[in-house]
Amino acid sequence: MIKLHHLQSLSALRAAGSLARAAERLHLTQSALSHQLKELEGQLGVQLFERKSRPPRFSVAGERLLLLADEVLPRIIEAERELAHLRSGQAGRLHIAVECHSCFDWLMPALERYRGYWPRVELDLSLGHSFEPLSALVRGEVDLVITADPDESEAIAYQPLFSYQNLLLLAPHHPLASAPWLTPQQLAGETLITYPVSSGRLEIFRRFLDPAGVVVTRRSSELTVMILQLVASGRGVAALPQWAASQAVAAGQVVARPLGKEGIWSTLYVAVRREERQLAYLEAFIAGARESCFELLEGLREVVEG
Repeated sequence: MIKLHHLQSLSALRAAGSLARAAERLHLTQSALSHQLKELEGQLGVQLFERKSRPPRFSVAGERLLLLADEVLPRIIEAERELAHLRSGQAGRLHIAVECHSCFDWLMPALERYRGYWPRVELDLSLGHSFEPLSALVRGEVDLVITADPDESEAIAYQPLFSYQNLLLLAPHHPLASAPWLTPQQLAGETLITYPVSSGRLEIFRRFLDPAGVVVTRRSSELTVMILQLVASGRGVAALPQWAASQAVAAGQVVARPLGKEGIWSTLYVAVRREERQLAYLEAFIAGARESCFELLEGLREVVEG
């Protein structure tokens, strides 16, 4: 018998491109997911996909079940949203503070989608660099904070959205552009173009340059597009999340290199007041934001909570 979790597993396999990544998305072990799909194939008497191909190549039977998944799963999600409305009411306040300039690339589409499902939720948005947003969250001045720098607080609950890699961006003609990855010492004396925030709130300083005692010259800009233009014209280098630079890299305007041999990975979180973390309209925003991120952005990783 075909069950809902079978459709969810096949859909996740198509989206993730491998059993391992699909298992991460579903919070299963790879062996458990593989066993589940083999069991379904045994029940149906057909092979659903070619396991040796990368990404998996679905059979005619597999494509038919994916078509069913595309029909059924959105209807299930919609029904769950409607039931959430009935459970907790449709009205509320969602004032969001963002500690990430480049997050606006995906946040605005997520908010537009959310507004259609929750029209009676009062939305507001502010850039959380001119105040302490996590303190404001505890005081009730904002209702949700998007941050890569969580503070320990009994009053705040954090939920991970995704992990992402911070990359160093250089002009294609920059002498360091030929390096496969960069050390802190190679950046000594460079001009580093950043957003106008304290160095203590930037990963490249906290986790890369400062521990090595490397000093750089700073130049700042509020706009991601301006930072990319300055890098492309050879005015300096910059460290940005992979998604923020993907289009400029694809166009050949800049090149991107890992910070260190293993790269620097960070996790973006949503923070809410602990006593409100199960409010339906907050849960719906977090789920929708995570969905939008994986649809729109490149180079993300699922965060497996453990």
